[in-house]
Amino acid sequence: MPFLPVSREDMKARGIEQFDFICITGDAYVDHPSFGIVIIARLLESFGCTVGMIPQPVSDADFKKLGKPKYCFMVSGGNIDSMVSNYTVALKKRNDDAYSAGGIGGKRPDRAVNVYCRTLKRLFPDTEIAIGGLEASLRRFAHYDYWDDCVMPSILVSSGAELLMYGMGELTVTEIWNRFKAGDKLADMHDIRGTCYLTEPVNTPIGAVQCDSFELVRDNKKAYAKACRKQYDEQDEIYGRTIVQRHGNEMLVQNPPQRSLTQSEFDRAYELPYMRAYHPMYEKDGGVPSIKEVEFSITHNRGCFGFCNFCSIALHQGRRVQTRSAESVLNEARELAASPRFKGYIHDVGGPTADFRHPSCEKQLKSGLCKGKKCLAPSPCPNMKVDHTEYLSILREMRNIKGVKKVFIRSGIRYDYLIEDKSDEFMKELIANHISGQLKVAPEHASNKVLDYMGKPHIEVYERFEKKFYDITKGMGKEQYLVPYLMSSHPGCTLNDAVDLAVFLKKHNIRPEQVQDFYPTPGTISTAMFYTGLDPYTLEPVFVPRKYEEKKLQRALLQYFKKENRDLVEKALTITGRRDLIGNGANCLIPASPDSRKVGGNVRDKRNDRGRTASGAGKASSGRGQRRTGKAPKNKRG
Repeated sequence: MPFLPVSREDMKARGIEQFDFICITGDAYVDHPSFGIVIIARLLESFGCTVGMIPQPVSDADFKKLGKPKYCFMVSGGNIDSMVSNYTVALKKRNDDAYSAGGIGGKRPDRAVNVYCRTLKRLFPDTEIAIGGLEASLRRFAHYDYWDDCVMPSILVSSGAELLMYGMGELTVTEIWNRFKAGDKLADMHDIRGTCYLTEPVNTPIGAVQCDSFELVRDNKKAYAKACRKQYDEQDEIYGRTIVQRHGNEMLVQNPPQRSLTQSEFDRAYELPYMRAYHPMYEKDGGVPSIKEVEFSITHNRGCFGFCNFCSIALHQGRRVQTRSAESVLNEARELAASPRFKGYIHDVGGPTADFRHPSCEKQLKSGLCKGKKCLAPSPCPNMKVDHTEYLSILREMRNIKGVKKVFIRSGIRYDYLIEDKSDEFMKELIANHISGQLKVAPEHASNKVLDYMGKPHIEVYERFEKKFYDITKGMGKEQYLVPYLMSSHPGCTLNDAVDLAVFLKKHNIRPEQVQDFYPTPGTISTAMFYTGLDPYTLEPVFVPRKYEEKKLQRALLQYFKKENRDLVEKALTITGRRDLIGNGANCLIPASPDSRKVGGNVRDKRNDRGRTASGAGKASSGRGQRRTGKAPKNKRG
């Protein structure tokens, strides 16, 4: 099956005079199911529709090159929010973009969905637009925008689109197509689950959950925090209700979340005829870097009941775990193994969380996930069902496929879920067969107070897992390491908490090469804390590290061992009254400065810097503690 048409020449070659749908995206065109817009396009194609692709348009000529679609334009900012793609957390412009040809940044505009839709409305004023993808999904309500430091209206208002598809769109776009066939327009489609629309206030649905208006949440931080909780509390396909939020003279209406895909529907979405490659037009630029991580990776699930407060998954994919059938996953592995480009290595078998194959408990299938609670934090729910049997079976069969040398798991293991498994069978096979020297895990912090604000389990859970991991690793005679993801400056994290984290890292001999400052992305609970200074679930005040100097000190503490950070660490320890951590003792973070050492003091023992693991499992790894590398995530971590 060829690539989808991208030019008039392609249209002519296929005898297409007018497309039914034209998809516009902020990413380069990579025909792979890790790109949401491509799933939607291929699904529409499977219904017999003609679909054109316009990736990363810039000029009016780019937008006009495929003409006007019969039904509507479908617009996505891409696999990642355009502002996150274009700017660092320090608000510096990025030069790179894994989703663009040659990895070069600057090929998608800021606020891409708005820019694309406004251009289309100018060029094709009588043609409707449906928006979707991560950027649209997470900006569907009035939301805090970190880059302009203000509350912005729903992206439906600012873009001018007729309909917004939030979450995962396969079922939603199927129903939209059926409505088009029945003669409806997007402006008539006001009852489809998983969508938002604007209407006159007089048409507000009866019985809907009312969020305070855009104008009120813009001007009142407590109202914003309360609206955030309502939006999350209704994000469940079983009990979620319609939510409304007034924007001036219009009412934003969010219909209840779309239902989960059945396993056969999920299988079908990933078995469509993808080329699994970037379009040949990018060859001259060196290709599109994001394909490297996903070309030989397999998605077997979506959704995450881990529900971390800083993560967008709960509001986008949802907390309910959906899975493909074992046979569908294995068939994809066989197809990958038959590819002439395959070198014997499957890079990942995962999703948002690699080892989730079941709902967290049976109750949620009838009653939905518990409102306002988490399955794993601060401690695991006693009703949680931990079972790696099916996932392990898939991995075992995949290892035996002809041509497969190794199957890695790189999308992340929930260590807090794994440690609750009464059987060590999966953990032993994970360590023996599926790690390339390092296993990524995400404790994120060491202060239980901060972890509560993050929605993460307490650090004792990580310590249990760490000990077990290194015990098993050592027993196998292997030299493998945990790579902990860590975050600085999350709401609730004081400088004292950052010192506690540094002490924890010293004790456990973790030396992160990269750390991540908290990034307030649209729609998350943590972003609501950052903006309002309130916990949306208690409305209690939350300390927020905002000043550049304090954030710099917190970040330096996570890498206390770097010479260039020494002065910053000393300043932080002085401010917090922890100068006991300066000196030559085994627990000290930094040595005393030459002018502060007492005559006759101990000479620093460099042997203490060799970095043996806390558990004695082996030598230090130069990559230990490495943070996210910026490689293209699958589905997104979001």
